[in-house]
Amino acid sequence: MSKRKVKNLLQLGTLHIFYILLCFLSLVPILYALQLSFSGSGGALSSGLSILPQDFTLDNYRRIITEKPFLRWFSNSAVLAVLTMVIAIGFAVVAAYAFSRYRFRGRTGILKVLLLLNAFPQILSMFALFRLLKEMHMLDTKLGLVIIYAGSMCIFSIWNMKGYFDTIPTEIEEASKIDGASDFQLLWKIVMPLALPAIIVTAVMVLIFVWNEYLFSTTFLLNENSYTLAGGLYQLQSNDYSRSWSMFAAAAILVSLPVLVIFFCIQKYMVSGLTAGGVKG
Repeated sequence: MSKRKVKNLLQLGTLHIFYILLCFLSLVPILYALQLSFSGSGGALSSGLSILPQDFTLDNYRRIITEKPFLRWFSNSAVLAVLTMVIAIGFAVVAAYAFSRYRFRGRTGILKVLLLLNAFPQILSMFALFRLLKEMHMLDTKLGLVIIYAGSMCIFSIWNMKGYFDTIPTEIEEASKIDGASDFQLLWKIVMPLALPAIIVTAVMVLIFVWNEYLFSTTFLLNENSYTLAGGLYQLQSNDYSRSWSMFAAAAILVSLPVLVIFFCIQKYMVSGLTAGGVKG
């Protein structure tokens, strides 16, 4: 074996070891939370850093489901996430296709304005949105929050899917038009199946954003029964006298499970959906 091959193997091995260690370090907080969720002790600092839980028990999971309105929080988050995903993706697919295929006056300016709005910090718009929802009697309602989420995530979805639409050859659409396909048939039966990886990945990213969103959900939802999972988890730790880190860890694990399941289901679409969406702007 030549020295060059030996050198390449050593470099590749070192790189793999480095990434393995990096992955292990990133898993330490997750493994600790998992161990704490099965532990009978209530303190986060008193349980140590062992992999196996002390006093193994499922009582923390039972208590978070039966003693706390966790299922209500879960339902609220699921409704908000699904409604936002459907509305945002529905509008974004049509808009992204229009920006990709049609050359109309003001197209570039609109795209720049959308990009600027997407970069605008959310916290700066909270007061205006709060007043607007209050005037429209939509404060502490799911519909008001869905409108805010869908409006903000629609911009991201347009930009992400437009880049993917740009990579689809126009010759396919021209051939379909010759065969008599209408614009709706062209989008529904030709373009969308080809852009399925980008649509799925964008939809899941919207879903995860709403699922984990904390700032707006805790500001615009004022009733405990309307809390999302993010607001509900905060309420678990808001009282110093009733704080239980083991139960909080169990709730955090339960919150993460749906996201993990969805991620593994769409894993094959992740690379093509993300990389192709960023090829063109």
